[in-house]
Amino acid sequence: MAQRMLALDLDGTTLNHLGELSPRVRDAVRGLPDDVAVVIATGRSIIATMPVLEALGLEEGYAVCSNGALTLQLNAAAPEGYSIIDKVTFDPRAVLEKMRVELPEALIAVEEPGVGFKVSKHFPDGELMGHSREVAWEELIAHPVTRVTLRQPESTAEEFMELVERAGLHGVSYAVGWSAWLDINPEGVSKASALELVRRQLRVEPIHTIACGDQRNDLEMLHWAAWGVAMGNAPAEVKAIADEVAGHVDEDGLAPVLEAVAQAVRDGVPFRDGVESAATARLEL
Repeated sequence: MAQRMLALDLDGTTLNHLGELSPRVRDAVRGLPDDVAVVIATGRSIIATMPVLEALGLEEGYAVCSNGALTLQLNAAAPEGYSIIDKVTFDPRAVLEKMRVELPEALIAVEEPGVGFKVSKHFPDGELMGHSREVAWEELIAHPVTRVTLRQPESTAEEFMELVERAGLHGVSYAVGWSAWLDINPEGVSKASALELVRRQLRVEPIHTIACGDQRNDLEMLHWAAWGVAMGNAPAEVKAIADEVAGHVDEDGLAPVLEAVAQAVRDGVPFRDGVESAATARLEL
């Protein structure tokens, strides 16, 4: 049984800005001792997450998708490689009608777990994985959903964030990404809420948790973990709440953290203490 739990964001943390998994990071994940439960916690859909889990060699255990709205139990023997053990939905009608007024040019996608997305208009190529189909407005808002995504490709992230904050979203959880991208989830749902469910399933003590992330949708997760690690490419507000700031994702910044975790376990020292001492040693160098 796992004695420690390591939560990893994907894009901008485990995967570089080209969406690639470097050999060093891949090997560092695969080299972690068996009693470290690695739990991917991502804003990605299930379809976009499963190939990365395969590349990391994660066929058993748990994964969190859609910013916490979907929690998976991985099972290599299952037809799709997983089963959904927790799914949280909300009625998107009120928030989408509001955003339709405040952001009339925004593209809208409504997630269909394990399938793809229903969209208002075509998204830029490569941004949504799985099957996307354009539907009428009434179909977008007709049923409870796990997540809604808004995208405004012609805006900067700063301009988009200002528009979103001016709109004043209430009764939902939301996070603006590094581009002009907005994910909206059920109220109270985050990576942290799903990870706490997983932690209890694994029976790992709270003190034996580490989380690594780089964006605003990782803030709750970094607060939740006993040791929160922000990537060097993270915005200032994410770095400010972290216990440690790692290197840049495009320079394999996650790898030294994972290697320190593995060494701490081998040395038999407390989980977070091993990472903290490694971070201090790097600073002294």
